[in-house]
Amino acid sequence: MDFSRESSIEIYRRMRTIRGFEDKLQELVAAGRIGGFLHLYAGEEAVAVGVCAQLRETDLVGSTHRGHGHCIAKGVDVKGMMAELFGRATGTCRGKGGSMHIADMDCGMLGANGIVGGGIPLVTGAALTAQIKQSGAVAVGFFGDGATNQGQFHESLNMASNWKLPALYVCENNGFGEFTPTEFVVPVRDIADRAASYGMHALIADGMDFFDVYEKAAVAIERARRGDGPTLLECKTYRFYGHYVGDPTPYRDKEEAEQWIQNRDPLELFEARVRESGVVSGDDLREVDGEVERLLRAAVEEAEQAPQPDPEADLTSDVYVSYPT
Repeated sequence: MDFSRESSIEIYRRMRTIRGFEDKLQELVAAGRIGGFLHLYAGEEAVAVGVCAQLRETDLVGSTHRGHGHCIAKGVDVKGMMAELFGRATGTCRGKGGSMHIADMDCGMLGANGIVGGGIPLVTGAALTAQIKQSGAVAVGFFGDGATNQGQFHESLNMASNWKLPALYVCENNGFGEFTPTEFVVPVRDIADRAASYGMHALIADGMDFFDVYEKAAVAIERARRGDGPTLLECKTYRFYGHYVGDPTPYRDKEEAEQWIQNRDPLELFEARVRESGVVSGDDLREVDGEVERLLRAAVEEAEQAPQPDPEADLTSDVYVSYPT
């Protein structure tokens, strides 16, 4: 597959922004400048960007508790996200959602979700809406390997396959469900094998390789758009940080982690590929690095200076209210 200089730089920018955003959050937590539970996406950038690079603005995405990468890949404003994590009124969700509930309907981001597998049925509903309205939209659900043991995963895939919904289910298999190795709780070698139970198309991608994810996602999304039904795409990946910020990771092998980080970094793999092809130069990418660093520095400064929500004025705003009929 061939990418132009402009598209290659934009892809790298998205992945670098995700990595920089997560690294910056790690620094902020360590310095005591930001609080709350944060689940960092560093190491899995090729999955979010590889899939979302195929999507249109009208397509919809459902996320997980580890959702910053999905948000950035789908186009959610980075400054708004940072302000949200600081709990400020200028945040994407007015400072009331936090890390695990960032949403932006204008970008087609249905929201991060603190419930394991909680985004899967939401995406299934979005796909059903797209089918009924014949909008041409595709709904994409990201989730971890642990979510594939949840009932809503199986119910949703069964329904989506039976109705041939325009959906893509992306399993980010990073080898651990919180602190438990996947093979301890999943009886199949490849989670993609579970799609056969529902007569669903399935693909497996190297989740550290943007180009492999992009290629497999292209096949799945095109199938969904032309009415051939959903696909389960398993991306084998690895998170560079622990389950949450501060997790000492005593449950995973140190040498194994070092091998993934040193030899399988998705940003380094992408850079090597595009530089070897001559599409972009190292100077092009270093310029992007600088731009991303300046963006994140400004995002932090603006977030710290932004006002907090006003309890009296904002407590019940932006809330769905049910009225008796």
